[in-house]
Amino acid sequence: MRRSREPGPFALGALLDALRGVTWPARRPVLRRGASGTHASRLTGASPEFTAYRPYRQGDDPRRLDWKLLARTDRAYLRITSDRATVGTMFVVDASASMAFPEPGMEKWRLATQLMIGLAAVALSAGDPVGMVISGAPLRLSPPRTRRGAVAELTRLLHECEPAGSAPLVDALGHAPAVPRVVLISDFLGDDSAELLRAARSRLASGDDVQAVHIVAREELDPPSRALLAVDPEHRTVERALGDQTRAAYLAAFAEWRDQLARDWRAAGAAVHTAVTGSDPAALVRRIAHAALEAGAERGARA
Repeated sequence: MRRSREPGPFALGALLDALRGVTWPARRPVLRRGASGTHASRLTGASPEFTAYRPYRQGDDPRRLDWKLLARTDRAYLRITSDRATVGTMFVVDASASMAFPEPGMEKWRLATQLMIGLAAVALSAGDPVGMVISGAPLRLSPPRTRRGAVAELTRLLHECEPAGSAPLVDALGHAPAVPRVVLISDFLGDDSAELLRAARSRLASGDDVQAVHIVAREELDPPSRALLAVDPEHRTVERALGDQTRAAYLAAFAEWRDQLARDWRAAGAAVHTAVTGSDPAALVRRIAHAALEAGAERGARA
C-alpha cells in the first residue's frame, strides 16, 4: 500500500495562498540574461530604464553617448541604463532513503516537497523559469519553464517519487542545466558531501547563486530519552542503541556536524537555510526569500 504524502490538493492550495505577494529576488545582479524580467542584471545599456550619467571614457561605445546633453553642455556623458533579467531556477531535490525519516508521514520528504513547490510558485510568479532534478534511479529531470502549469507538473513528479536508495546528490546537480540560481534541498547525509561541495563551488565560480536548504527532522534534534536503535536508512545497518548515556554525545556530534556543514557552504559563497520538520512551510519560504532580499541590500550598501 502506498503511503500518504502531503501536501494534498487542499494543503497545497493553502500553501500557495499564503505565499501570494511574496517576492524572491536574486541575491546578486544576474550575469546571464534571457527575457526581460524583474531582477537586476549585470549588463547595462540595452534597457530603456535610465539609471545615471557617467563621463565618456576611451573604449566606451559612442552609441551610448547622450547627444542632447553633449549639445547643451559640450561634455561627453554616457547614459547608463539598467537591464532587468529573469532568474532561471533549478531545484535539486534529494530523494535518498534518509529523506523518508522518520517514516509514517515521511516528514523530511514532505517538508522538502512543500518548500520546493512554494519556492517554485514564488519564482514563477515573477516570470522566472523553474525546473527540477530529483536524485535517484531513475533520475527525474524537468527543464526550466515559465508556462502555466509548470508548478503542477513539478508537483506531479514529486508525488510520483518515493525516497529510496542512496543515489549521490552530486549526480543530480551535474544534470541541472546552467541557470542563474540553483537550490539544493537535502538532509546532506549522503556519502558524496565533498564532491557535492566541489561541484557547487564550480557553479558559484561561474556566477551562479547556489542555495542549500538543509532539511532536519525534529526527532534528530531531540530524540526521545528512551533506548532506541539507530539505523542507517540508506544502508540498512543497525549501528548502536541510543540510550541516556549516548544521547548527549549524539546531540553534541550532530550539532557540530550541522555547524560545520553550514560553515563549509557559506565559505564557498552559498546561502544556507535550515528547515526543521513540523515548521510552517510558508514561513520558511518567506524566510528564504527575505534572506535573499537582505543579501541584495547588503551588497548594494557595500557598492
